Amino acid sequence: MLARLIEEIGPLSVKARKRGRPADAYGTLVRTITGQQLSSKAAATIYTRVTALYGGRTPTPEEIIATDPQRLRDVGLSGAKAAYLRDLAEHIVDGELPIDELAELPDEKVYEVLIAVKGLGRWSIDMFLMFHLGRADVLPVGDLGIRKAIQVHYGLDELPKPAETEQIAEAWRPYRTLACLYLWESLDNAP
Repeated sequence: MLARLIEEIGPLSVKARKRGRPADAYGTLVRTITGQQLSSKAAATIYTRVTALYGGRTPTPEEIIATDPQRLRDVGLSGAKAAYLRDLAEHIVDGELPIDELAELPDEKVYEVLIAVKGLGRWSIDMFLMFHLGRADVLPVGDLGIRKAIQVHYGLDELPKPAETEQIAEAWRPYRTLACLYLWESLDNAP
């Protein structure tokens, strides 16, 4: 199945591999929180609105702390996501989150450090590992898009549960991240 997708889609561009995420660790986490539980298109729209508040760039942690949460809600963030962005910013400003050291840590330690930030759960950290740190073997079993693509391409009657997703993806090791990129791309290119 995966070989067919790779052949149909062809090589993924750098843009497709980044899927609209910023180049820096903090910006990636801001983009990830913004996009939680949204379609790719809706996430990109809201992220663009958030960055527009700051001249088209990712706001600094200090700017997030100084921004009235209502202003963030006015551009489409939920109250919870506005609070999550503030908690992320506070963790960085307070020195509790060593943002510049994350690339040096093993996956398990990255999970341990980031899970302390409100709003960063398993899915968010999976996205960070995949899109910012470029880890090759991440499988976000909680991602609806991945599960939907598996259902479609494997001809399943129902959306696979996380355990079934893990089982199917076992054959993709040690390149599960790349497999997921192709699965997302297949959904983006679906008629």
